Amino acid sequence: MGDANRHVVAIFGGACAGSTAADILAARGIDVVVFEQNARPYGKIEDGLPRWHRDQRRMEYKRIDARLDRPGVHVVPRTRLGTDLQFDEVIGWGFSAVLLANGAWRDRPLDIPGADAWLGRGLVYQNPFIYWFNHAPEASYSGPRYTIPPGAICIGGGLASIDVIKVFQLEQYGRALAARGIAVTMHDLEHAGIAATCLAHGIDDPASLGVADGWLVYRRRVEDMPLATPPPNATADQVLKIEAVRRKMLTKAQEKFRFHVRPMALPVALLTEEDRVTGVRFVETEMRDGKAVPLDDRAFDLHSTLVVSAIGSLPEPLPGIVMKGTFYDYADWDTGAYAPVPGVFGVGNVVTGRGNIKASEQHAKGVAHWLAEHYLGVQPEQTPRSIDQMTAGAEAGAAVAAAQVASYVEARPPLTAAEAEALLARVRTRQSQVGYGTYVDWMAQVTPADAD
Repeated sequence: MGDANRHVVAIFGGACAGSTAADILAARGIDVVVFEQNARPYGKIEDGLPRWHRDQRRMEYKRIDARLDRPGVHVVPRTRLGTDLQFDEVIGWGFSAVLLANGAWRDRPLDIPGADAWLGRGLVYQNPFIYWFNHAPEASYSGPRYTIPPGAICIGGGLASIDVIKVFQLEQYGRALAARGIAVTMHDLEHAGIAATCLAHGIDDPASLGVADGWLVYRRRVEDMPLATPPPNATADQVLKIEAVRRKMLTKAQEKFRFHVRPMALPVALLTEEDRVTGVRFVETEMRDGKAVPLDDRAFDLHSTLVVSAIGSLPEPLPGIVMKGTFYDYADWDTGAYAPVPGVFGVGNVVTGRGNIKASEQHAKGVAHWLAEHYLGVQPEQTPRSIDQMTAGAEAGAAVAAAQVASYVEARPPLTAAEAEALLARVRTRQSQVGYGTYVDWMAQVTPADAD
């Protein structure tokens, strides 16, 4: 296709959303350049999905590999937007479109005055904490290390907070069993649960190990924890069912991993001594009109030298990208269209703000199909599917269909063969700079021998 007029699209981020979009666009005959900030393109599958999900991680790796190792997809690793390439610079290159699939890696700040001054001194955010847990066993890991202390505290109520509290418990009970000369793996403990693992080794009561179990503290009711999501326009009965599911999920997790839960409590201050965090002061809350209202006269303290905040992830601010609140400035949240610059779109978690793999992939599929059909005018061989169908109900409804009509634009002419080749020549130069040859050879080179 080197002598043909064609579209060339840039995608920043090669994980679930980026690879899904790349696969769809390349299938339409569009050249796709995937700029990936890391050596490997697996994003939160590798760095944010705890390593006890070994089989799921490996399955997702294969799916991403299959999408990226295909004709028409040009991968450029170790190239970070805002550092190695500037947003304004990329826009000036003349891509047919630019997709931002760089995820949500910035933790939502803990709403305690001066909290971030204590980062690394007892306060940790969820993203770097799980990164440590996933990569610490690798010989090449050189980042911070954490030892889980008695009664470690996790602030949050979603699935990410469940991951954190499970790490607390698996680490503590694994250590306690090892002290008794009982060798169990993290996978053993996570699969069977703490009580069953102890029983299999002759310990009838896990409490006899003397572990001070961790705390999960959430500002709302257990039924409000975002562990399961109701369908769009859910009825009252459906909401009640989802609330029951949330409580059941939490109860099962507690039974299996033995952690404490304190709902209806809001953190208001960190407790500190000298240069370390020693705990958190909370106030009780009550629900009023769906909001957790603090009861300032009902305070209590929990003490531990490790506090992990897991209250959500946000896109990282990048030079040249306009923010609207805590997200990028989107003109259309369904297509991910970026308001300040035509032809720029967000896909996946950078739009949804969720670390959920399925949500990220589904959003990417919707945006990629809309982009190919309506913005670039490249039609599929079969009947096109609309965004609401591709998102499988996550962003379904009349608003999606209306947004598609409103966002429909005249098909853009493809780049000339010379323009496309000039873009790809820049890409090859960057690939050469980082030592990239083929996808298979690169992955063999950068995958640690001891990667889980």
